[in-house]
Amino acid sequence: MAGKRKMSEILVFLALLVMAVSGCSGTQSGETGKKAVNAGSKEPEQEEGGTEQSADGNEEADGHTDDSQEAADASKDAQVKEQTLVDQDGIKITLMSLETGFLGPELKLLIENGTDQGLTVQTRDSSVNGIMTETLFSCDVAAGKSANDGITFMNSELEKAQISVLQNFELSFHIFNSKTWDTVLDTDTVMISTSLDGSEEQALDDSGVLLLDQDGVRLTVKEADSESSFWGADIYIYVENNTEKNITVQASGVSINGFMVEPYFSCDVASGKKSYDSITFLESELEENHIQSIDNMELSFRVFESNSFDTIFETEPLKVEFEKTEE
Repeated sequence: MAGKRKMSEILVFLALLVMAVSGCSGTQSGETGKKAVNAGSKEPEQEEGGTEQSADGNEEADGHTDDSQEAADASKDAQVKEQTLVDQDGIKITLMSLETGFLGPELKLLIENGTDQGLTVQTRDSSVNGIMTETLFSCDVAAGKSANDGITFMNSELEKAQISVLQNFELSFHIFNSKTWDTVLDTDTVMISTSLDGSEEQALDDSGVLLLDQDGVRLTVKEADSESSFWGADIYIYVENNTEKNITVQASGVSINGFMVEPYFSCDVASGKKSYDSITFLESELEENHIQSIDNMELSFRVFESNSFDTIFETEPLKVEFEKTEE
């Protein structure tokens, strides 16, 4: 299980790196996409949405910003204090600084391995300003050695989440034996505040069709993009986890325009956090089913506790329709 998990993390790392370099980041700009406009009778009513407070206090239609440089400059004025994040079982992790990297802002770390085994240190459940954000980080430290490394928060992820000011980070560390992949330590959640924490309210865009609102979990379908998607087609969603548990949301029984297709989707949302994510479909499968335009989608969701895999609830089939957006 640990080996499979590490391999999946490597694949995610490579995919994120390719998207960052190519510029196909799956962001929710989607001027050429198809907006979610209606849900079936069993689903919650469509939310009006469409406007929100942006980071500079101005309202913007559909929550999109035209300033793509905002995410790249997110760490320009933010600073963090040097502090100990982990000091347990012979492992010490110290936060040294917040710097601007090639792919995005980086939390620079000093990792000291005082154990007699080689360790690999990775992150879990990372968020910025309360929004789940993928990181690029995996650091190997030999027994008795130290390493300087950095946790990268990709500009494309920050832009997708409309984060223009870095206020705070939350994450946990997953540390395992580099050879056996046996878990050595899973830390509690680490909270890091920057010098800009509390300077403004983080913008949130929950506009679209509210497809799921059950037991503290809300999921809004925003739009379908089959033109600028890196893999084939993406359906952008927004998820809120208002429960006290870390959850994972997955989809099954998915059909597009009445044809069964396989989704690539698994969304982890820590307790009290939000997430912008996408349900992805491969171009080859869309072509096999002669799907040139996404007009409607039907699917069921399974929501389960991320750590125990215990099912919280499963939904009946839910349906959402899409229409072409005006350019």
